[in-house]
Amino acid sequence: MNTHKRMEYHTFFLLLCCLFPFIYAFTICNSSRRNSRLPPGPKGFPIIGNLLELGANPHHSLAILSKCYGPIMSLKLGSRTTIVISSPAITKEFFHTHDTSFLNRSVPIALRAGDFDKYSMMWMPAGDQWRKMRRITKEYLFSVLQLDAREFLQWKKVQELLNHVDECCKDEKALSIGGAVFTTALNILSNFMFSIDLAPYGLESVQEFKDAVCALLEAGGKPSLPDLFPILNSFNLLGFLQKENVNATKLLGIFDKIINERLQTRSTLYSYDGVSTKNSDVLDLLLNLNLKDESIFTQNDMRILFLTLFIAGNDTTSSTVEWAMSELILNPQTMKTARSEIIKLMQNKNESIQEYDISQLPYLQAVIKETLRLHPPAPFLIPREAIHDVDVHGFMVPKNAQILCNVWAMGRDPNVWLDPDMFIPERFLDTKIDYRGQDFELIPFGAGRRICPGLNLANRTLPIILGSLIHKFDWKVVGQPKDIDMEETFAITLQKAVPLMAIPIKI
Repeated sequence: MNTHKRMEYHTFFLLLCCLFPFIYAFTICNSSRRNSRLPPGPKGFPIIGNLLELGANPHHSLAILSKCYGPIMSLKLGSRTTIVISSPAITKEFFHTHDTSFLNRSVPIALRAGDFDKYSMMWMPAGDQWRKMRRITKEYLFSVLQLDAREFLQWKKVQELLNHVDECCKDEKALSIGGAVFTTALNILSNFMFSIDLAPYGLESVQEFKDAVCALLEAGGKPSLPDLFPILNSFNLLGFLQKENVNATKLLGIFDKIINERLQTRSTLYSYDGVSTKNSDVLDLLLNLNLKDESIFTQNDMRILFLTLFIAGNDTTSSTVEWAMSELILNPQTMKTARSEIIKLMQNKNESIQEYDISQLPYLQAVIKETLRLHPPAPFLIPREAIHDVDVHGFMVPKNAQILCNVWAMGRDPNVWLDPDMFIPERFLDTKIDYRGQDFELIPFGAGRRICPGLNLANRTLPIILGSLIHKFDWKVVGQPKDIDMEETFAITLQKAVPLMAIPIKI
């Protein structure tokens, strides 16, 4: 550790020691006023509350605690009241019956640098600006019309993935499935937005982009001291609020360059007012909207929207496919059943899987649902915050309380699922349960007004990528399939702790 870092830590701990009496008094005062109508929960320690009970995988720890205290429980994480919900019925009360009372997000201080939380649709308060961004996203990005128009583009990018896998097959080279799918998802989204590939397969730039995304997700998933003790925000210790987020700045620089280059092109090629009549991609559509009325949609809105979408979309797609492939390799009979369904459908077609084929592949869809049940992309979704005091299920949820919906625990609840820890896609063949936010047993993309806006894109992308990988190739791992490491790395999203490396075998 360098001298500057040591001085920062020494200064921090000195200030913390000086502030200790104030933190202690604040905590005791709050504890004495603890509402007796709060949901039940474990008794915490002075000052730190229940922090020690979280462990390295909080979604596991809180699932165990919920068995003792029930599907709605309260904890103190530092001085912050946190409500944990972990059953479909309780979740429906929060995100359906009382959805408007929990529309705000609980924003980690690490994501407030550069006022990211004020401009990002994922984190901004549920006001007029959020409603405007949600409408623009729905109309200009993820409408059925827009997605249908770009169906061929997605198919083309998946073919490029298959060509890359084929090269690895010829060389008998192990492939990082998560890394390859991340590149594919990145280029699907970048072509959808900008009509360009952001990164070819195998280049270091892809890994740098992925590392930046993962770092932002980790920063948003692991609270800092000011998150746990809001009183510290007043002292701005170590410049938490002013410290520039290097990873966000790096990604924003990429989008700024793309926007500026497009503006320069439009000024020379298009009509005198710079308006594009081609509407070739999302960037053109948004720039046209910006030119019509900059107050409706600014360039800063645009760059932050792109940052939000690339963070939320790429990582969840690649991690879900990686988890699905891991489960299929561990369960060869399931892999065989899924592949047989695809081969039977495609036997009279001299082409690869298309989007219109997905509706005729119920077992493949069941595999994806089962993967999302066991390995939800965001184990707590994106934490919400109570806008005011709310009475839920006979308990009082106080204003500003953080709401964690433990969808990981819900997916493994024996009261909801038979053999919950087993990978059994067949459970979804005789049920209409889906992941679009209406069936609260399975809400990996959230529910209510703040459901993931990219759900429709994910619903098209996941099956065509996964189906193509198992249709064209068999897969083997070095060693035995049972040795595949299924441990998780906790952040906003759940990554495999050890990436899946597998050798493709051409079928």
